[in-house]
Formats: sequence, structure tokens, C-alpha cells
Amino acid sequence: MFTRLFAPKVKVSAHCDLPCGVYDPAQARIEAESVKAVQEKYQANDDADFRTRCVLIKEQRAELAKHHVSVLWSDYFKPPHFEKYPQLHQLVNDTLKALSAAKASNDPATGQKALDLIAEIDRIFWETKKA
Repeated sequence: MFTRLFAPKVKVSAHCDLPCGVYDPAQARIEAESVKAVQEKYQANDDADFRTRCVLIKEQRAELAKHHVSVLWSDYFKPPHFEKYPQLHQLVNDTLKALSAAKASNDPATGQKALDLIAEIDRIFWETKKA
């Protein structure tokens, strides 16, 4: 009797922990664009102080991009997405590794690689939003 009294009257389920409008790969893309832009500015300037600031900013932005990709992976994407897009786990892992590489490098090619992978996550993300 106690169990029936406190049992939920309505069973609900949600796709994510907050309304889905709060998730968007654009956040990761913007940070990754900053990483690449800073890498380009680093390459174009020989001033040691400027370059030091570039490295600091690039590393902060790369960490933010990694955070946004991780949040999409852990909070937005759910088992049905991983079933439909079996490459998604590997794609997220590759993206996080690419962002780590961009964080550790001043070569804009590493920033571009991260951007390319984020673009693929973005494509999948928007396909899931249509469903």
C-alpha cells in the first residue's frame, strides 16, 4: 500500500537534462575558431610577449572547446543517437584529441583539423534535432 501511495502517477522521460535548446555545437566551433585565429596571429608576429599571450589564450580556448564537445557527448547525445551514428563515439574522441593537439601546437593546421571534426559533430547534431 505504501508503494502504491508514493508511486508516480505519470511517467515522463526527457531527451536531455535541460530543454534541448541549451545545447549547440556552435559554442565549440566558436572557441575552436579562436584557437585557429590565435595560431595564425602567433605565426604572424615575432614579439615574444605577444606570442606568450597567444599561447595562453589559445590554451584557454582549446579547453573551452573541449568542454563544449564533452558536454554534447555526455549530456545531449543519447543511446539512440549512438545507434544511428555508430561513428559518434570515435568522432567525439578524435575531436577531443584534435583539440588537445591544437592546444599544444601553434600550427593553424591543427586548429583547422579540430574545426573540421567539430563540423561533422555539428552535422550529426542538427540531424538529431530534426528527428
